[in-house]
Amino acid sequence: MSFAACIVIPIYNHKDAIGATIANLAVHELPVIVVDDGSDAPTQAVLAELAQQYVGRMTLLRRPVNGGKGAAVMTGLRAAHDAGYTHALQIDADGQHDAADVPRFVAAAGAAPRALILGQPVYDDSVPKSRLYGRYATHVWVWIETLSFEIRDSMCGFRIYPLDLACALIDSVTLPTRMDFDIEILVRLYWQRVAFVALPTRVTYATDGISHFDVLWDNLRISRSHTRLFFGMLLRSPLLIAHKFMPRATGCNKVNAQEKHWWRMAERGSRLGMLSLALSCKLFGPRFTALWLHPIVAYFLVTGRAARTASKLYFAQLDAATPASDTPRPGWFSAYRHMLAFAQSGFDKLAAWSGHVTEHDVDFDDAAPLDALLASGRGALVIGSHLGNLEMARALAVRGAQTKVTAIVYTEHAQRFNSVLASADDRFAEHLVHVSDFGPATSMMMQERVENGELLVIVGDRTPAHESGRTTDAHFLGSPAPFAQGPYVLAHALGCPVYLFFCLKERGTYRLYFEPFAERIELPRRERTQHIAAWAQRYAARLEHYCRKAPYQWFNFFDFWARPSGGTRDD
Repeated sequence: MSFAACIVIPIYNHKDAIGATIANLAVHELPVIVVDDGSDAPTQAVLAELAQQYVGRMTLLRRPVNGGKGAAVMTGLRAAHDAGYTHALQIDADGQHDAADVPRFVAAAGAAPRALILGQPVYDDSVPKSRLYGRYATHVWVWIETLSFEIRDSMCGFRIYPLDLACALIDSVTLPTRMDFDIEILVRLYWQRVAFVALPTRVTYATDGISHFDVLWDNLRISRSHTRLFFGMLLRSPLLIAHKFMPRATGCNKVNAQEKHWWRMAERGSRLGMLSLALSCKLFGPRFTALWLHPIVAYFLVTGRAARTASKLYFAQLDAATPASDTPRPGWFSAYRHMLAFAQSGFDKLAAWSGHVTEHDVDFDDAAPLDALLASGRGALVIGSHLGNLEMARALAVRGAQTKVTAIVYTEHAQRFNSVLASADDRFAEHLVHVSDFGPATSMMMQERVENGELLVIVGDRTPAHESGRTTDAHFLGSPAPFAQGPYVLAHALGCPVYLFFCLKERGTYRLYFEPFAERIELPRRERTQHIAAWAQRYAARLEHYCRKAPYQWFNFFDFWARPSGGTRDD
């Protein structure tokens, strides 16, 4: 169903403010559903006139007796859902919310249709101090009831509900019908793993405004609701804690198939979950903390359709190219082992930067090429991949290698994970160079580093975010696949030796493979394309060799064989 939003306004005796509120909202050309919650005769008359004035754009629903704000909102949400709308923007009738922010809220809901868009009030001097400070008692309780700070303000009446999620909750549990409704529906939606997006919005209080908040009875109702929610939290606390390691689905709009490159795939997993693993690693050690990876991977296996599909395609390619009895067969089990190996690789990165991995935990298959390079004092370009654990060598270089190793990385899609690694060791950022493309400034910086004897490590199986078209096809696992041109163009510009590096986990330890690739890469202008293709094919052949050696350790969880148009390159 396509995105379709409307506005829901609960009203009770706000005859003087409702006209201006409707007028301010009408400019946004969204259908408006006004729910009259048993208002007095003068308010009913004003609403009848507004319904005539905005015929075709305003729907007026009447409740025979006053049932409370929550009852009116639920009536409006059900009506909106039944009318075919996907989202409803709730806003109060008294005009205290800034109608000019409606487009921002609607845009946010369109970008994350499975999330609840919640206003975070920005007050001016008109706010009564008792109301301002009193809200924080509820905020604290909500943070306790959710074990989270994600709901920044649970009492703001300016919000957008995904109607299918809200109405499903309304129909499944008994929600309060008065002022405590706004609080309880948010907490219960959070329990059901709905994501929240907070947007700052200006809130003003008119000096002659009418408030229907009953200081005694509504505070008692809110206290009763918090008591109920607190005990509900206790029952759900194991799940709430487990969910810290799992991202909430926002339903962000999918890009077209031709745009779905690896760098457009959002990083999954919350920073809090990653930090919790880091803390557990420090306190209890990697062996105990690694046990958490199994349920976490199981969750991502079930919910990560794109990664699961890419894993299946990879193993199908591997199986077709290597028809052997020990080749993993595509399916759920191989996808689980694949994702588990990826999680363990990330965990090992964290362990390395936290000081739990030493030089005794790694071993060179043949250290002679590296020893000869280090003895020469020359810099070099080292081409790695997303096979195994390239991070391990970088972490160990910080802790005592004989030369400086700098990784050229594309981190737009993994900022949360890299921030956790940085928190594990202050020196993390010193050994990273973030790039989005290979412009002249980037090349000059790299040239200077190589001349100073540094080893620059770059991956050859992905392209920078803004160089998605600069690829060349090479035969890989039985089919043509796009490989980045950047490493060979860069090697030509630097005029330095080129090596390949792979780091595979074998029998519980890491084995490092460091092999010469080229003393120098030359790209004659007239034959540039053919030479790049030849070097890319040599690299693809070595990558394929190591993929066969460690099939579960290649971590490109996207359609590596896809054409820019969205098909595959062997159509």
